[in-house]
Amino acid sequence: MIAIAIVDDKSNIRAAMKEYMEARGFSVLFTCENGADFIDNLKELPRERHPQAVLMDIDMPVKNGIQTVQEASVIYPDIKFLMLTVFDDDDKIFEAIKAGALGYFLKDEKPDNIARGIHEALELGGSPMSPRIARKALTLLMQPPAAEQAGKEDTNLSEREMEILRLLVEGYDYREVADKLFISPHTVRKHIANIYEKLHVSSKVQAVKLALKKRWFMIF
Repeated sequence: MIAIAIVDDKSNIRAAMKEYMEARGFSVLFTCENGADFIDNLKELPRERHPQAVLMDIDMPVKNGIQTVQEASVIYPDIKFLMLTVFDDDDKIFEAIKAGALGYFLKDEKPDNIARGIHEALELGGSPMSPRIARKALTLLMQPPAAEQAGKEDTNLSEREMEILRLLVEGYDYREVADKLFISPHTVRKHIANIYEKLHVSSKVQAVKLALKKRWFMIF
């Protein structure tokens, strides 16, 4: 059973989301009303009893969701953070991703989709998002072609490696990348290892965050 936590300053949302997630087979270890409360809860629990994933609101008193993810993702790198918020503006999306959020859902998203997103993040290493957020995230990556070429020169990535990095940014996992490019998963992993080495990163999240920060791709 997947263990999760829910952080939101509104008690009715915490209660409703707890009920939704438990009905879908998740174990809700605890709920919190702000980021500071969440950090305190983690400190009191042994790591083996930490949640595997956290649904995190953004706009909360004391410590907001982006500040909390930025702090907690460094101290507790094994926890997957998914934003669950009413905000769909570009700045909030970009800041949440930079902070370390692996996914981003709007509160009007269907609970079944949120449940699938948690499984995708934990089991496939995906970056699940509400469709409206995914479109906005792709818009953030839009750059003139010259910027894309500059990115290739700066990183020394091959055309194939840039293509694979773009698919990772779009949220595809290794197997899906392999299927789309008609190559084996083993070949994809070799390319990704080369990408990590050339970008001086050690994980998919770090590679995607760097690509977002540099805005290397024009995606329509």
